[in-house]
Amino acid sequence: MNTPDFKRKLTAVFSADVAGYSRLMGENEAATVKTLESYKQIMFSLIKQHRGRVIDSPGDNLLAEFASVVDAVQCGVAVQKELQARNAELPENRKMQFRIGINLGDVIEEQERIYGDGVNIAARLESCADPGGICVSKTAFDHIETKLPLGYEYLGEKEVKNIAKPVGAYRVLMEPRVTVAGVKERKPPVPARRRKGVLAGAVAVLILIIGVAVWNFYWRAPKIEPASKEKMAYPLPDKPSIVVLPFINMSDDKEQEYFADGLAEEIINGLTKVEHVFVIARHSSFTYKGKSVKVKQVAEEMGVRYVLEGSVRKTGEKVRITTQLVDALTGRYIFSESYDRNFKDILSVQGEITMSILTALQVSLTKGETARLVGKGTKNLEAYLKVLNAMQHAQRFNKEGTTLARRYAEEAIALDPGYAMGYLALSQAIVFETVIGANKLPKAEAWQQALEQAEKAVALDPCSTTISHLSVIYNFIQKQEKALEEAEKAVALGPNDPYAYDCMGAALLYSGRAHDAIPMFQKAPRLSPIPRSASLLMRLGAAYRMDGQNEEAIAAYKKLLQLYPDNVIGLAMLTASYVTAGHDPEARAQASELLRVDPNFSVQRLVQSWALGSKYVDQVVADLNKAGLK
Repeated sequence: MNTPDFKRKLTAVFSADVAGYSRLMGENEAATVKTLESYKQIMFSLIKQHRGRVIDSPGDNLLAEFASVVDAVQCGVAVQKELQARNAELPENRKMQFRIGINLGDVIEEQERIYGDGVNIAARLESCADPGGICVSKTAFDHIETKLPLGYEYLGEKEVKNIAKPVGAYRVLMEPRVTVAGVKERKPPVPARRRKGVLAGAVAVLILIIGVAVWNFYWRAPKIEPASKEKMAYPLPDKPSIVVLPFINMSDDKEQEYFADGLAEEIINGLTKVEHVFVIARHSSFTYKGKSVKVKQVAEEMGVRYVLEGSVRKTGEKVRITTQLVDALTGRYIFSESYDRNFKDILSVQGEITMSILTALQVSLTKGETARLVGKGTKNLEAYLKVLNAMQHAQRFNKEGTTLARRYAEEAIALDPGYAMGYLALSQAIVFETVIGANKLPKAEAWQQALEQAEKAVALDPCSTTISHLSVIYNFIQKQEKALEEAEKAVALGPNDPYAYDCMGAALLYSGRAHDAIPMFQKAPRLSPIPRSASLLMRLGAAYRMDGQNEEAIAAYKKLLQLYPDNVIGLAMLTASYVTAGHDPEARAQASELLRVDPNFSVQRLVQSWALGSKYVDQVVADLNKAGLK
């Protein structure tokens, strides 16, 4: 008996054709053929990248096969996203859209070609797809439902010529959403247990975002020199680690700089709320602002694997935001996304970008974490922008800056009384005014004002940032138990927030628990390798002194003065620490330097507002007096 010269196999069949091809050819045959050939080359490349094989491509059709349904659908999404981007550059009547059908089925293979019902079903599903869309069979859906972060819409059962039974069909939504029922669906073939898991938020986003291997990047992106794990300043954490670089303002209006900064900062804030990700703090990442740096350098200096870069271009009421996530260890782009929005809709983009990062890093999110990710913000764009302005001016830490910060914060609150960050910005402005002596109110009254605004912020949005700030104020008014209580809440809510750990350390320190404070202060610099201010190193030095670790205190104050050479408090505390450690010559030299920087220095003025215990304060006074300071 002769054996037929073919074999059967189970394969994922990918079928595509051009929607409206006859119209395109009728209007401009030459331009259509040119576009078609260009788009086919893109599809050939993406199919190869996703481990597929092109079987045939006659006219406007294309047939391919994949060993994996996951690869086939990932390729389909990459194709549609890439062609969508290409179509954006064409006039409306020249846009070319493909419909894609995907089926997992048994086929006959003969001389590298495939035939049979598996192919026919894919072709039929292709005709059910929307232009620019993807339709998959139920057999394919069953293999990808829990493996890809996509949404699916059940279209019912479709009659297929020469196939005995109707074929269940699903539209791929190409966005991370739950499966939804179609109008004609009698009963979604999704197990109830799985549906409940999705609704409860227990099912997590587990794999790489679908736009990852876009042809544009793997074939045209500039080569990136990989970072070396051995050369990193810090050991890589045991979870995905990322630094978000300042977004570049590509707008002609240079005043939009603060908006670009605010966008990057909000993405950082969103990421810090997720326990499963290690995020470098804004203060450290923003040291690269305005500098031309390589991904390799950033990753090695910050001790992270992933680097997010971005840019913002605003034209009139339109804004385009581009982001790209790079794996520094491989030098490869993980994803690149562009967001074209009306400027008034910009707030929603922050959440989209943050979710794209988390999905790409294969982060497991529960529903509760997703809800916290965005937080309780504002829909009032003007209020949002005024808060960004307020926080930017407050960082100047002078009278003019705090005055402007207060004004912008008050205007934000007037625009949206329910916006927590407006009250936080106002409270910060009052604190800075009070510390630098620009607040005309009695100190007790000024602190009460700051406390009231901080409490309003916490009531509206009890996140790590607002609660940490509340803890700071309790330290200033010497309510150490309350400060510690709030700091503990902040750390629980913001496991990646260096400010929360800093405030926790401060609360422990001011409670007389210096030994317990040290690990908190050490945790903050790892999350923010470039300290956000002198205060962290100052408090770390104080904790070492109180714990009897004098040499460590000296090292902390030396590091502070490397960053801020004219910091009077740092100079004074290094002088005192030299005395405590018995380094008298160094103490006298440091005291001379202090008087050079501040000829009017007074020991009593230095310590009069400290909330630390009298024993510690008395020791500092004695050490400074011994070094010749009065």
